[in-house]
Amino acid sequence: MLRKPLAGAITAGLLAALATLPSHAVEACTDFHAHANATWLANHALAEGQDAVTALGELEARVRGQQVALLNAAMQSPENEVQKLLGDFWASGLSEAQVERDGAQPLGPLLERINAIRRARDIAPTLAALHQVGIPVGFNFGADVDLQDLQRHIGYFAQGGLGLPDPAFYTRDDAATTALMAQYHEYVRRVLVLTGTPERRAGREADLVVDLETRIAKASRPLSLLRNPGSSYALVQVDSLAGSYPNLQLAQFLQAQGVESDVVSLANPTLFAALDSMASGLKAEQWRAYLRWRVGDAMAPYLSEAWRGIHFDFRGRVLAGQQAPLPREQQVLDAVNLAAGPMLGREYAARYVQPATRQRAVEIAQAVRDSLGQALQRDARLGPQAKAEAAAKLQQLKIEVGTPTRDLDYTVQPMGRGSFGGNMLIASTWHHREQMRRIGEANADRRWNVLPQQASVAYDLAQNRLVVTAAALQSPILDPAADIAGQYGSYGALVGHELSHGFDIHGRMVDAGGALREWWSPAELEAWRAFAGQVATQYGRHDWPGLEGRKVDGNLTASENVADLAGVQLAWEALEATGSDLPREARQGFFTAWAGLWPQQLSTAEATRRAATSVHAPGQWRSNGPLMNLAAFGETFGCKASTPMRLAPAEQLQVWPAR
Repeated sequence: MLRKPLAGAITAGLLAALATLPSHAVEACTDFHAHANATWLANHALAEGQDAVTALGELEARVRGQQVALLNAAMQSPENEVQKLLGDFWASGLSEAQVERDGAQPLGPLLERINAIRRARDIAPTLAALHQVGIPVGFNFGADVDLQDLQRHIGYFAQGGLGLPDPAFYTRDDAATTALMAQYHEYVRRVLVLTGTPERRAGREADLVVDLETRIAKASRPLSLLRNPGSSYALVQVDSLAGSYPNLQLAQFLQAQGVESDVVSLANPTLFAALDSMASGLKAEQWRAYLRWRVGDAMAPYLSEAWRGIHFDFRGRVLAGQQAPLPREQQVLDAVNLAAGPMLGREYAARYVQPATRQRAVEIAQAVRDSLGQALQRDARLGPQAKAEAAAKLQQLKIEVGTPTRDLDYTVQPMGRGSFGGNMLIASTWHHREQMRRIGEANADRRWNVLPQQASVAYDLAQNRLVVTAAALQSPILDPAADIAGQYGSYGALVGHELSHGFDIHGRMVDAGGALREWWSPAELEAWRAFAGQVATQYGRHDWPGLEGRKVDGNLTASENVADLAGVQLAWEALEATGSDLPREARQGFFTAWAGLWPQQLSTAEATRRAATSVHAPGQWRSNGPLMNLAAFGETFGCKASTPMRLAPAEQLQVWPAR
């Protein structure tokens, strides 16, 4: 009998050994992302012109379809007053013939008020009136958290009032900016004509608009300085505003917005001094042109095709690089969400979220929270004081699922189906009113910063709460039909990811009492940074899928990668703590559900963009990275120590020591 060559014998022996494992184990232990998502990846090739297809993107598309179905039902047979408002709003937008007949009529009362400006004292009341209907002119004013008292919102006077997104456009003189400003000037001119300016005067009035905006831009701060929230925060007493800015009448402005507060934030007094001077120093003609332009530009997407066309030509094609407008249905849906989003969210949750699913989401979140509490107490990086603070903070954590705990006042002027632009103003006025009601003591938790119909699981650092929207309570995040392991693997791991942010390098900045205060010692901070550095190094060795020679930017993605590691670990430990005697196949479902969140197909251009800018690793490594670091994955799938998905124990990185 002839002997096989040594190499052949080794190969034959290896194949025989592999044949004794379940057929899926070999693939699962090599690249679990590709294994778990094989069918999805095979069925989701990029179509021509597409930049990205993702599992979570499919969820967003499904949610849009659900909103359309809800609005169609509300249009045909509303079940309550809010649905009646939404149905009329929706119907008025879908009737393009009615929108064309409506022309610029919705702007009539606003333009009439603007055209009545004759002297300096007319400027401030008109600015206030336009803000009331959701059209910020001259500057921005909004509600946001008080950085010295996170339990309340205050009013923020901030820079704004420009038609271009960056003040630098108005002062740069390079060729590209000069060309853009010429296109912008033409857009302003065309909008002014539609508001009633004769053609012969439109060019000159456009000059006046750009001049006024340039004055605002020169007094504004560079966008780079505004990335730090503290740069926009400076408390001033309301009763001091009249003396500082007499022509802007800011105290009366606040009264018009329904704001009763002793203090506001006004962090750029130079800008408001300039605006105050302009209110008295510029001719009424210039202010009328500027305000007509701002109203026309703000409302153009909701008016007839003449308006929408020029708006898209500049804002869509020139600024955003879009090739064609969105379908009409999508445009109207976006408008409803912009102006009446909380109304739609209320009805969306009532229609699509079952009480049992909401309760299941709360139970899993509580279990993961408890798992986090135990993990924090095992954390060798934290000393006794930090552990006590973490425990107190976790005790105060709020879990809100589906919709915000506090509802809004839905008393709104009836809309009817005659005027989409008019309905937009009605809804926008309501939205602004409800935003202003956030200002005041103990109102900081009045609203979320995300709508219920936007799929999101998020940690609100300022309010120390977990926010789970109604739209997130479905596959692939929380599939009501999935088994317990799958629900923990997807939704539970996302909850763990988000909750970890309350106790990481960001969460250390807000203590258990909700105060902005570092509650880590320098040594604790350094220990965390050292661990994050290890994670950055590990992920930095991974190839960026589809980009030859490009690696994952470990430093850019480090914080989110740490949170992914934390989320999967916490969810797995929470699942084990349920005491469920799960068979091996069910336990495998935990990891399959996690990987099922992250399949994606990206164009080369989109992959290149994300590799340079995204704080998240690509889908392959969001799937595989946490699993190859978790011993339970290799044990569950029978992965040998030499396989890619089972790192050696010394190489495995876990945020907290295993239980």
